[in-house]
Amino acid sequence: MRLPLLLAVVFISANLVAHAQTPGAAAPASAATPPVVPPLEWHDVKTWGVEGRAWTDMERLRWFDRFPSAAQSQVTPKVWDLSRDSAGMMVRFRTDAKAIWAQYVLRSERLAMTNMTAIGTSGIDLYARDENGKLKWVGVAKPEKKEVKQAIISELPLAMREYAAYLPLYNGVESLEIGVPPEAKFEGLPPRAEKPIVFYGTSITHGASASRPGMTHPAILGRHLEIPVVNLGFSGNGKMDAAVGEFLVKIEAAAYVIDCLPNMSPAEVRQKCPPLVKLLRAARPATPIVLVEDRRYANSWILPGKKKYNDDNHAALRETYDALIKEGFTKLYYIPGDDLIGDDAEGSTDGSHPNDLGFMRQTAVFEPILRQALGGK
Repeated sequence: MRLPLLLAVVFISANLVAHAQTPGAAAPASAATPPVVPPLEWHDVKTWGVEGRAWTDMERLRWFDRFPSAAQSQVTPKVWDLSRDSAGMMVRFRTDAKAIWAQYVLRSERLAMTNMTAIGTSGIDLYARDENGKLKWVGVAKPEKKEVKQAIISELPLAMREYAAYLPLYNGVESLEIGVPPEAKFEGLPPRAEKPIVFYGTSITHGASASRPGMTHPAILGRHLEIPVVNLGFSGNGKMDAAVGEFLVKIEAAAYVIDCLPNMSPAEVRQKCPPLVKLLRAARPATPIVLVEDRRYANSWILPGKKKYNDDNHAALRETYDALIKEGFTKLYYIPGDDLIGDDAEGSTDGSHPNDLGFMRQTAVFEPILRQALGGK
């Protein structure tokens, strides 16, 4: 029995040696070689500013935090922690560079989540205006660690273009620089002076589960309507809190979009929605307020409990809206939830959070109502 085994070992060993000595054979795998960074000029985005960063005259603990430091003692600890994500922030610039790099440091080493990739959670998402003036996707940074230095795009034809880069959705940013070759022209574009649409909501507004930062419905609507947006989505914690409302009224908004139902019960909707609307209206009498029903769970067609939850929540918000209209509130708008992510069960990642298809569908439902609220913009 030992002779056949010995012959087999000799045969295998001989073949391994022969393969190793074969000209052109693949070399053993080695550690990945880090990318070669060409000569670049780096531009710190803080020197000209980002959109989606409200309360610019108030002190912050970190420059890219969504809330000012004063909110830490006012909002819940969970809302405060989530507010340190850079969701909704977007930096604009013009350059004729043939390559565009990003160098940034993330707040957290958690680059991805169960229902979101590292690109959506922690990436930088780049758009550019085409020859017709429309912002179109260009490329993304694909983070592999907390400190990122990557080319977002290269081999670009020489032309001066306007770019917009969306910051990470579910991670915070410590610093961000845009890199271009030394010979390239570069101009940072400060935030537009136009009043923003302010979105206050849940994990869906926050950005789950978009494939990349530019694919949330607030970001898409900002591009479609050519208007700045402020994203105040707080995953699991968008609950129409009065403490958040006190900061909303400090923003001179084009419109307030209140989209908190996925995190609330019908009783909470009836209890907390009227005071929030009245708070906003008292401070901003002419600003449109848009109330949004929650999307239907993608599998509610087969789960009666989920269907009832959506039905009851929708009824509570509609009842509240009707009562406010009866009280004489004007410039109050309503977005039904039945078709927000479609009715074919294909618009979500996990039954609750939209995928890119769901976000596009949600945009299509929001857009005509927002155009009406904004006076036909």
